[in-house]
Amino acid sequence: MHSVIFDVDGTLWDITGKAAHIWQQISRKYGASADHITAERLKQEFGKPLEAIGRSLFPDLPEETMLRITSESCSEEIPFLYQNPPKVFPGVRELFAALQEKGYPVYIVSNCQKGYIEAVLDTNDLGGYVNGHLCAGDTGLGKAETMLQLIRETGAPDPVYVGDTSGDFIATKEAGLPFIFAAYGYGEVSSEDADAVIRTPLELLDVIDRV
Repeated sequence: MHSVIFDVDGTLWDITGKAAHIWQQISRKYGASADHITAERLKQEFGKPLEAIGRSLFPDLPEETMLRITSESCSEEIPFLYQNPPKVFPGVRELFAALQEKGYPVYIVSNCQKGYIEAVLDTNDLGGYVNGHLCAGDTGLGKAETMLQLIRETGAPDPVYVGDTSGDFIATKEAGLPFIFAAYGYGEVSSEDADAVIRTPLELLDVIDRV
């Protein structure tokens, strides 16, 4: 039986509207242009390492300023999310409950900052369904290496990864795992490349045993 490792942004929930508000505020604090930081733009960026997001959003800023904006925006996201929690996508709670009932261990790995996954779980009362989680903020590593560290630490059996971007796909294959593409999310992955494709969270229950 597989264990299932999930991505967060674009796979479990969408916070780009709320995140854009924070990133705009912090950018303007440092005198940077912020009009281009929209929910749609962040959908193209989320899932990348944080420094890569900063370089993409602020290519003309000095490195030090870019890193300050990126770091401070991420720090501000977590308390803001606790105060203004977005909901997970429809079907996610039911999916987690069904996976637990059927005996599939559930894990989460993301490129996010430390404390972010906890915010997702706490504000949506999902912690009881998740067997473990790890992020780049915890490990200082890329997504593939973070996946492998989680597997080593937890003993996750026969894991598959569920994500929504080409970056997720590349990292999953670097880690040597099957990849299930969440086509309802932010990115694009060829159905021929993915081991399976789901168009709603609950469709995972129909494909998990065929991967």
